[in-house]
Amino acid sequence: MKKIAYIELDNHAEVAQDFMAVMKDSYKFHVDYYLSEKIKGQLRDDGQEIFLSDSSMILDQLKQKKYDLIIIGTVHRYFSTFQEIVKKYNSAVIVHNINFMNSLPLDLLKSILKEDILYRIKLFWKEGLSVAPEVYKHAKHLLVLDESLSSDRLTFLPVFYTGKFENQSKQESVIVIPGGVSQKRRDYSHVFNTIKNLKTDEPFNFVFLGKAKGTELEQLKKLSSDLPQNISITWFSERVSQDDFEQWMQQADVLWCPIQQETEFFSGKEIYGKTKMTGNSGDAIKYGKPAIFPVNYPSASDFIIPEDKNIPKQFKTLRNTPFPFQEKYTKAAVQEQMEKVLQNLTAI
Repeated sequence: MKKIAYIELDNHAEVAQDFMAVMKDSYKFHVDYYLSEKIKGQLRDDGQEIFLSDSSMILDQLKQKKYDLIIIGTVHRYFSTFQEIVKKYNSAVIVHNINFMNSLPLDLLKSILKEDILYRIKLFWKEGLSVAPEVYKHAKHLLVLDESLSSDRLTFLPVFYTGKFENQSKQESVIVIPGGVSQKRRDYSHVFNTIKNLKTDEPFNFVFLGKAKGTELEQLKKLSSDLPQNISITWFSERVSQDDFEQWMQQADVLWCPIQQETEFFSGKEIYGKTKMTGNSGDAIKYGKPAIFPVNYPSASDFIIPEDKNIPKQFKTLRNTPFPFQEKYTKAAVQEQMEKVLQNLTAI
């Protein structure tokens, strides 16, 4: 049985959780998880080998065991530490922002003056921000979680499978908009205007499944007071708990994902579907829900559907259209695909 170390010290606890779920009970690989206290606190305890870690400990911890592969879940901090790891071990890095991976050191230096100045100065002087591209360069393998982003250089790592949920009977159509309610990454102005001008007699509940604050929260409050009886909206002014998130995702008939085409990471442009994955596509697979995306979002997945002008009709059509999630994205099938990828990564 081959041994893998999975490291997550900074962000993307949900990916670590998904990786755990797929690899649990694998007969081909044993995985040790090295997690920061912050990350561990966000995960469900599945009885797996979890070791608390941080950037000052991880190098010494890795020396104590021999691993066939080390997977780094996020490289958005602790660049000097990760640079040492990728130079010394057979390592794979999950890439979340492709343009950031290809940044020039001078561009990273300039980014310090554009936003979060004190935080970025800390990253530059204490955590080695300038060597971030070197971490990706020296890693033996680069991984992406969306197959459409894969290439000769970027290997697709399947981590999403469809769970088994009971269908809940309800009279209204539940449309869930997952993600933090901020105009920065999703076009909520479009969503608000669409709901406000909706022409239908059918009952709808639009669920904004993420924390709302500021201007968007005020718009939600105003919108809720102007809607007809057959249309309701649900929102959260605090962080959505994992239990609430799962309950609403299970109730959803359709996911509505108004992804902005462009976003920024470290003041550099990233394009959803081309240089950056949206977690909403993983949500659709995990909960087995069709998802409506903007027409400019590139995807070959049959469960991602371009938004239509007649969106009430589209909601109704998708609610009554079966998608083969349970056949295509079973845990057994995804685990088998994952193990094939890991076999290749550990073949060196």
